[in-house]
Amino acid sequence: MRYRLKKFQLRTRRWWRSFEKRYRDHPRLLPVVAALMVVLIAIILVFSLRDSGITAKLTDANIVILHVDNSSQVLPTREETVGAFLEKANIILNEGDVVEPGLDTPIKEDDFRINVYRGQPVVVVDGYKRTYALSAARTPRSVVEQVGLEVFPEDLIETNPSDDFLRDGIGAKVSIKRSTPANLNLYGTALSLRTHAKTVGELLKEKNIQLATDDTVLPSLDTTLTSQVQVFVTRVGTQVVTEEQTIPMPTETVQDNSLSFGAIATRQKGAAGKKSVTFQLELRNGVEVSRVKIQEVVTLEPVKQIIARGQAVSIPSDRESIMRAAGISASDFPYVNYIINHENGLWCATRWQGQNSCPPYYQEKYPGAETDTSLGYGLCQSTPAIKMAANGADWRTNPVTQLKWCSGYATSRYGSWKGAYDAWTAREAQGRGWW
Repeated sequence: MRYRLKKFQLRTRRWWRSFEKRYRDHPRLLPVVAALMVVLIAIILVFSLRDSGITAKLTDANIVILHVDNSSQVLPTREETVGAFLEKANIILNEGDVVEPGLDTPIKEDDFRINVYRGQPVVVVDGYKRTYALSAARTPRSVVEQVGLEVFPEDLIETNPSDDFLRDGIGAKVSIKRSTPANLNLYGTALSLRTHAKTVGELLKEKNIQLATDDTVLPSLDTTLTSQVQVFVTRVGTQVVTEEQTIPMPTETVQDNSLSFGAIATRQKGAAGKKSVTFQLELRNGVEVSRVKIQEVVTLEPVKQIIARGQAVSIPSDRESIMRAAGISASDFPYVNYIINHENGLWCATRWQGQNSCPPYYQEKYPGAETDTSLGYGLCQSTPAIKMAANGADWRTNPVTQLKWCSGYATSRYGSWKGAYDAWTAREAQGRGWW
């Protein structure tokens, strides 16, 4: 061993003397060699850091696919919401721009899609008034509201082709046909309405008021209707009562492949309506024994809410492998991925509720945590954690075992993973988001 070491040292000295001699004859050689050494060291550092520290710092980041200004970018982010991400990415939003999903939407998964639509020229025609603005809203009513004009649910709003490009420009044209106020006294109950009717008769027809033979209408049906005209519908000798009831807000859901699966974008804000329901009472000894509905008048039209729900699915292969090993059908992968992304975005089998990172090994959060019915654990945040023991002794650390329990829970409580997804998103819309 000593002989080999001495031999190596002798060869090294000889090489160094030879190198010095050459350097004296070639003074530019040393800078070149030094530069090559620097490059070599840099390459080694890049590969070393890529496989360790720097990459490790990005493991808690999500990948965002940003579409803006006719281009797409793929960016990592640790920001928690769409708005925070756009601010960090220095994306400037101008008046009239639309972001889907909304700025408050949480970023919970990789390949999360964010679309920024820039406002386009639009003219809003409101009677004799024209308003020029920029808007990227998807419906005529949303355009008008984004421009800042107050409208009523009964107003008719539609997009029309312009018949005067010199005056309106080349942008979209949105027209508002205003409803007018009307005053109706129905069996003693005063109602404030809005209508497009021109006469008293048209008002009653529009509001679906069915006149009985003993009903009286004042003024006459052919009377021109104005905001000053008071319309009376009376019925003599009948006991009636009127109730105001709420009309549920109608909702339309549009499936959109430009948004991540389950993501929601509101394209038109809706609102509930109101109706006045009149009942004829049957009394015996002054006590009501029955009632019959005789009129129902919509006093405030409901506004339909239009929602776009994302359908673009992107699931990492390692997560698909876990789902497949747990016996979950491929058709259910999007539902499972969505729920777990929102319950346990790290897909961490050893994570307790409230922890922001993935522990490398199992440790009970505190004595008795496994049986605490208010503390979630594992992929699906089971409460209590000990319930998952029914699916295997390795339930504390094995994601497949945990997901088998989750699948049984989803199908037993909601009928299917899709049923669980529907329940989760319904609660999410109410600000709850727990399944």
